[in-house]
Amino acid sequence: MHWLELQIDTTHDGLDPVTALLSSLDIDNVMIRDEEEFQEFLEETRPHWDYVDEELEREMRGKSQVTFYLLAGDAGFAKLGEVRIALQKLKESRDDCGTLLLTLKDIENADWENNWKQYYKPLEIGSRLLVVPEWLQKDPQVQADLATGRVPLILDPGLTFGTGSHATTRLCLTALEKHVQGGERVLDVGCGSGILSIAAVRLGAASALAVDIDEQCLTVARDNAALNGIGPVTYTVRVGDLLTDEDFRSSLGSGYDLLLANIVADVIIPLAPLVHTLVRPGGLFLCSGIIDTRAEEVAAKLREAGLTILEQQSDDGWYAFTCR
Repeated sequence: MHWLELQIDTTHDGLDPVTALLSSLDIDNVMIRDEEEFQEFLEETRPHWDYVDEELEREMRGKSQVTFYLLAGDAGFAKLGEVRIALQKLKESRDDCGTLLLTLKDIENADWENNWKQYYKPLEIGSRLLVVPEWLQKDPQVQADLATGRVPLILDPGLTFGTGSHATTRLCLTALEKHVQGGERVLDVGCGSGILSIAAVRLGAASALAVDIDEQCLTVARDNAALNGIGPVTYTVRVGDLLTDEDFRSSLGSGYDLLLANIVADVIIPLAPLVHTLVRPGGLFLCSGIIDTRAEEVAAKLREAGLTILEQQSDDGWYAFTCR
């Protein structure tokens, strides 16, 4: 089965007229990308990031888009003709809808549902880990890599935010590989997909507690742990903000061997003074997600909090610190 993927470039003000036009032609299942909502999202979530992909910002600047699908065939192409005529009339009657450029891609149903999978490949991290997309577990090359002794870390990238491909995650995984010797208790703050704490358990840690402010992580991290054969006795996920909720922070306990935080500078800085209340004497704090322009600032704050920076790593403009 083939589908026609169609995209109309418009403006924020043009979204309602365009979607109304499509609805009048019995096309109601649409996807909308709104530049104005994108900017609002960036402002609302600013405390949680330091960097936004410049290409994405350029792509969204001044442009909103409506995407819809038609079955390829006589009926679909006839409907496409109706859309073209209607768009021309809309352009003649209004000047606030942008270009109303209509673009077409002919895709197979399987591509529509699964094409994103091509962007995820097995990823070697350091000398011990192999991050494997769930659907490639039985791939012959994956099996060959695992035969060399690498530890598999199975993830479903369709669920996650944190897959090992970003420099900050690679930095943390490399540090974990070095410092997990076996039997550690691990606390993962801002766990996202759970990739770091799950990797710690796969490398030999005795247990891990994963924490995030996003409730989605309850499902995402648990599901990824299950893919790796890790159950609730070993791996726990909780939702809460340990920076602002003292009761929640107290409920997490203390004496952890490893504290992991792959977040952003604006979270790592207020977390630094709390490290000694969470980590046992001699334990380690591994933090990443620090863009290069803020690395010196974060390092200074870590030292002010009484932490000693044992290791500093950088990759592709991002920094990670291992502290005691």
